[in-house]
Amino acid sequence: PVPPGQTLFLLPAGSQLPCFHGSSTIRNLKERFHMNMTEEQLQLLIEQMVDGSMRSITTKLYDGFQYLTNGIM
Repeated sequence: PVPPGQTLFLLPAGSQLPCFHGSSTIRNLKERFHMNMTEEQLQLLIEQMVDGSMRSITTKLYDGFQYLTNGIM
């Protein structure tokens, strides 16, 4: 089991995929998933991301595309 507060990253051993080569892979994943933030900081960040997405023209355009092509709103 993974101890509380710890995250387990599983990478394919011996993978030939270029994205798994180099020492920056784990660091980039931690940055992408904001592993250095507290729960409160994450909650604020997510609220800001959702708010920004809801006001984004690209979100509205994509929602329109989904509605026209798939009937999804």
